[in-house]
Amino acid sequence: MDFGATPFDGLPLPPRVTICEVGPRDGLQNESTVLPVEVKAEFVDRLVDAGHTVVETTSMVHPRWVPQLADAEDLLRMIVPAPGVRYPVLVPNERGLDRALDLGVRDIAVFGSVTETFAKRNLNRGVDESLEMFAPVVARARDAGLGVRGYLSMVFGDPWEGPVPTRDVVSVATRMMALGCTELSLGDTIGVATPGRVEDVLDALVASGVGIDALAVHFHDTYGQALSNALTALRRGVTRFDTSAGGLGGCPFAGSATGNLATEDLLWQLHGLGVETGVDLHRMVDTSIWLAGCLGRPSPSRTVTAFAG
Repeated sequence: MDFGATPFDGLPLPPRVTICEVGPRDGLQNESTVLPVEVKAEFVDRLVDAGHTVVETTSMVHPRWVPQLADAEDLLRMIVPAPGVRYPVLVPNERGLDRALDLGVRDIAVFGSVTETFAKRNLNRGVDESLEMFAPVVARARDAGLGVRGYLSMVFGDPWEGPVPTRDVVSVATRMMALGCTELSLGDTIGVATPGRVEDVLDALVASGVGIDALAVHFHDTYGQALSNALTALRRGVTRFDTSAGGLGGCPFAGSATGNLATEDLLWQLHGLGVETGVDLHRMVDTSIWLAGCLGRPSPSRTVTAFAG
């Protein structure tokens, strides 16, 4: 089924974007069902077969904090990397980096926060202390030739502190990039962003010297704004989007966060705009239906639901 590409307001859009599929890490970490490692490996392989070139695979966080990903090392040993595909792994500190390097990981991610409260709840230290912890991780990773993705959470709002000033986002974002991150993902962790705020933050970051080509966006759909926000970012020139197969995920450290923007929903929008992704929508729908069966619950993705019906 394809209703063809439709120009949008006559405005130029990027001809191609990259989707970072975060389902295996950010998606599964918030599921109550813990999947067998063999199922996780098949999930990653299915995502690559669908055309993904960036698949966030797992996390080196201590199992006490994220028990759903306690099998990270076993999973990484099972996966046979495909040529041209990146498999980022989240590392919280130098100990996590050591484990990743021992397993041959070539791309890592570090996870920071704009707000003090979330930084302390998630990382057990404030924003400044978090950046100090990341500095040697990023430096060592870059020296080893690894790509380093920086995640910045609570960019648009915090459940404890409320709306987040754009100046605070710029301050922490520029410091993370100065550490040596090769890209920066802007997280709407609790899904409160609106198109106007997305424009404001992106414009402020570009004005501060952060290139639009270094930015990714990571939207949650708490208020049904994720697709609108993604379109706004696309019109501002963003070409990197974080999504999760079937809309899996949330945030275990922020109870108000709902699922990530579903990969299939964004694919339907982008393909309708004539924007290339390299990802096969039908294979993604099949994968999400299969995964929903493994988890014992239906997919929240509207596109998956429409195709399944």
